[in-house]
Amino acid sequence: MNNEIKAFVFDVYGTLFDVHSVKKKGDELYEGKGEELSKVWRQKQLEYSFLRQIMGSYESFLTITRDSLRYALHSLELKDVKVHEDALIAEYTKLSHYPETEKVLSQLNHKKLAIFSNGSHDMLDPLIKQSGLSPFFDHVISVDEGKQYKPSPASYTLVLKELGVKREEVLFMSSNGWDISGAKNFGFRAAWINRGGLPEEELGLSPDSIYSDLNGILEWK
Repeated sequence: MNNEIKAFVFDVYGTLFDVHSVKKKGDELYEGKGEELSKVWRQKQLEYSFLRQIMGSYESFLTITRDSLRYALHSLELKDVKVHEDALIAEYTKLSHYPETEKVLSQLNHKKLAIFSNGSHDMLDPLIKQSGLSPFFDHVISVDEGKQYKPSPASYTLVLKELGVKREEVLFMSSNGWDISGAKNFGFRAAWINRGGLPEEELGLSPDSIYSDLNGILEWK
């Protein structure tokens, strides 16, 4: 679709991997409460990353993930046991990737492929390794390297520094509408992987393309 694109850059959580695959472990530990726990946990995880960015009180995504899990347990009046916390946190290094992911990545091997995530390397590296997707990626970039969470403009500069490309040479993929808005605001081309069939964010920053899964981005290869 666009020969100017030199790098395909992927968000991780919700884009390549299903964050709600943790609900199975949640069901085991809390008797069928896994889905509700997963939803509150994810919502608070995002809120805490945004709040810490605004407040200028950066903590790694692993810390935020544990703090938001504790909030979710307390809000649902579930017993907060350290061994249960540890088991659920460990699930974030074992998330299931979406069924089309590997096939799509294998068809982009002529392009520079990178991951760019709010996740810290202590979460990302074991996740990518266990998934078998490591060989597809030239770079795994974490905002932890710059201590600025997406969607702040400063966070996206890490991609340019790491990949040695211009903004307009990047196609950025995310399932998160707020992340797509941030990428467009920064100057990336952006493909929204709208797995949930949600409406566009009302921020005046429409994605270049919208797809229901990763298969759609093959138009850009």
